[in-house]
Amino acid sequence: MIRLWLKGLVAARSGRLLAAVAGVALTVGLLGALGAFIVASSESMAKRAVAGVPVDWQVLIAPGADVSAVTKAIGDAAAYTALAPVGYADTAGFAATTGDTSQTTGPGKVLGLQADYRNHFPDQIRLIIGSADGVLIASQTAANLHISPGDAVTINRIGATPVDVKIAGVVALPNADSMFQAIGVSKGIAPQAPPDNVLLMPMTQWQSIFDPQKAGRPDTVRTEIHVQLARNTLPADPSAAFIQAQRMANNLEARVAGSAVVANNLAARLDGVRADALYARVLFLFLGVPGVVLALLVTLAVAASGSDRRRREQALLRTRGASLLQILGLAGTEAAAIGMVAVVLGLALAGITAIAWWHLADLRLATPWFAMAAVAGFVLAIAAFIVPAWRDAKLVTVSAARVDASQSTPLWQRLYLDLAFVILGAIAFWSTAKGGYQIVLAPEGVAQTSVHYEAFLAPLCLWIGLGLLSVRLYRLLLGSGRRAVAVAVASLSFDLSPLVATSLSRQRVRIARGGALVALAFAFATATAIFNTTYNAQSRVDAELTNGADVTVTGTQAQPAGALLENLRAIPGVLTAEPMMHRFAYVGSDLQDIFGINPAHIGRATTISNAYFAGGNAARTLALLAETPDGVLVSQETVNDFQLQPGDRLNLRLQNVADHQYHVVPFRFIGIAREFPTAPKDSFLVANENYIAEKTGSNAAEVVLTRTSANAERVAAAARKTAASLPGVKVTTLGESQAIISSSLTAINLLGLTTLELGFSVLMIVGVTGLILALGLAERRRNFTILSALGARPAQLGVFQWSEGLIVVIGGAMFGIVAGFGLAEALVTILTGVFDPPPEALSIPWLYLVLALATALASGALAIGAAQILSSKPDLEALRGG
Repeated sequence: MIRLWLKGLVAARSGRLLAAVAGVALTVGLLGALGAFIVASSESMAKRAVAGVPVDWQVLIAPGADVSAVTKAIGDAAAYTALAPVGYADTAGFAATTGDTSQTTGPGKVLGLQADYRNHFPDQIRLIIGSADGVLIASQTAANLHISPGDAVTINRIGATPVDVKIAGVVALPNADSMFQAIGVSKGIAPQAPPDNVLLMPMTQWQSIFDPQKAGRPDTVRTEIHVQLARNTLPADPSAAFIQAQRMANNLEARVAGSAVVANNLAARLDGVRADALYARVLFLFLGVPGVVLALLVTLAVAASGSDRRRREQALLRTRGASLLQILGLAGTEAAAIGMVAVVLGLALAGITAIAWWHLADLRLATPWFAMAAVAGFVLAIAAFIVPAWRDAKLVTVSAARVDASQSTPLWQRLYLDLAFVILGAIAFWSTAKGGYQIVLAPEGVAQTSVHYEAFLAPLCLWIGLGLLSVRLYRLLLGSGRRAVAVAVASLSFDLSPLVATSLSRQRVRIARGGALVALAFAFATATAIFNTTYNAQSRVDAELTNGADVTVTGTQAQPAGALLENLRAIPGVLTAEPMMHRFAYVGSDLQDIFGINPAHIGRATTISNAYFAGGNAARTLALLAETPDGVLVSQETVNDFQLQPGDRLNLRLQNVADHQYHVVPFRFIGIAREFPTAPKDSFLVANENYIAEKTGSNAAEVVLTRTSANAERVAAAARKTAASLPGVKVTTLGESQAIISSSLTAINLLGLTTLELGFSVLMIVGVTGLILALGLAERRRNFTILSALGARPAQLGVFQWSEGLIVVIGGAMFGIVAGFGLAEALVTILTGVFDPPPEALSIPWLYLVLALATALASGALAIGAAQILSSKPDLEALRGG
């Protein structure tokens, strides 16, 4: 019997079966692909986080400890690929005589390095000028002493006589913060900035110079062991990799028993990435779950579209003596067949997506998600068919099963739950927007990141409320508002408009469900598209924030890029070039970047967004800075750390060119700068260039920001030729910065996720408008066949079909697009942490929305055209109600 049942279904209901299979397969495929997204994003995050750590461990050797014993313990605790001892020596300062002047510096440090150190740790030292063999001097120190390769520097040792060394090259130390970090000291009392004055020399030379100092002052000389771990042994998940890196360091400290302390840079980096991993899951919930729910609703709608037919079939089976178990068995067989085929197709789709789209190296990592997607799809298929069959068989009489479903108003509509959900969602969104909190939190000093899960309340309530509200509006329109419908379709239906309106009113429950699904599909597509477009637009703003301008020329205090200003302005394609100072200032003991600008002109070369400043008004903030010569804009982190209030006197220490010493310069705190072009993300200052020049004795501008009208790469190439005469000057472009940002953790995953979502949105729109409409019209095939038998012309039949299609598609699209705008605003506001800086306004993808609407209309037109063709053919089976 079951075999005959399945054979009959395939023969007579193949279209409906394929539709159900497609709905379940899309659900399984999307859920599996989103699970693979989480796995792949976590895997890429761990790899990128690890790749960005120059030295995994810095092991500080305790005074008197055996270095070889500690080295052996490192090998026993963890596998490593590189290991090198580094000597650190404190000095009383450096001195140099160049020309007719002599310069001295304050305390500094000298590092002793083995010959192969730069090969093992290439990101630690970058040669600017000269030779890498011999004594190297940091660029800031070279600027302080006015020296270049070939000059001599005097090292003022502590407790020993001074010694002279010859400088071979000038270098930059990109990771000076970690290289000179205080190991084994509480974070609250650790130095906040690396030393300004640094020399590096071969280990043998360092030992010969500082062994005498070590004998008299052992507290001023120490040894660290820098270690690069075997990273292929780390788990793919950042959280698991963090735990393993932490445990390996704990194992080492247990082995050395107090003779060494570990600075675990790798664990610290992985700890920070856990916030990104949480964002991947949050993005899954916000951007992915609505798509999964929509796929579930489409599948249920496909199953429900044949409910009247199944109800009549069950009534016929019951009149012929079929038991409840037999009826459920037949329904279960249909559901199981659909579920198994759909699960196979869905898993294949998810696997292809995971490999081709997410570039998941090991598909086995996504096995738990695939298994969950398969179970969810199979359960969905079973529930979509078994539950209605059981309900009808238990609760509906045989006679009642042969008539249409009740048109009574559902309980949720009588209780106005739709409006309650919309209001609750609006209140939750207002609370979120007003509070301005981040959904993913990683505060300083807190090892664990966390999520504000109450932020999910706003979009959840809005999704539910808008979906139910669309059903209410459709039922209202086709119920008490059917006269308005008759007027609206009068141009199509001629004298049949009252009959068409009445027919649509009788079908309002089914039409309302179809229209609500169309609205949700368009809301999903609109919200995702706007979010994606806004993110892409902000990525350019972020790139400009990072690079500073279309083309940025960066020099040093010794070789400022401002010296090339006129030459840069003369390059073809340059619209304007503006100088900007980039100096350093001490806020207490914290050394921070300070930028000197001309507030009236800085906006000519770079974008100054309102989001950069507290208060959200860039023009007003810059005008206030221009009116206040000693004014200073301070980063939010500095304001919090030093508990500053507007109007406070802020005493900074800036280096004066006359004696190269840091002197106190008074400033007035006038505002907060959250971001600024080329500034670091945490602590920085912005002040007037004239005031800085007056107080430091130098108007040199270390940076030139350039806005271009032509290809930025061509302008950059010409700028590099212009800057070739100044050693150490670097030219970067907006495109280069955007490429780096677009390859970052969140960006890559967000791009892939939203691209998948946008593609899936189109499929959902096609499925809802075409498939649901076609199945609904096919369900009414008997009615159309009867009308045709009574003499109705094809044009008259088309009036019913086109009126229904236009109401479902146009009405649902209009409501869905409007709802999508509101949901997009909520998503962008709640997921502010993904945007850097936050957008001032939404970016609208009008082309995508027009294409989505055109796709919906085309799908609906094809469905209606197919229904017209079927209705025009005599069908005795349809007349019998089959």
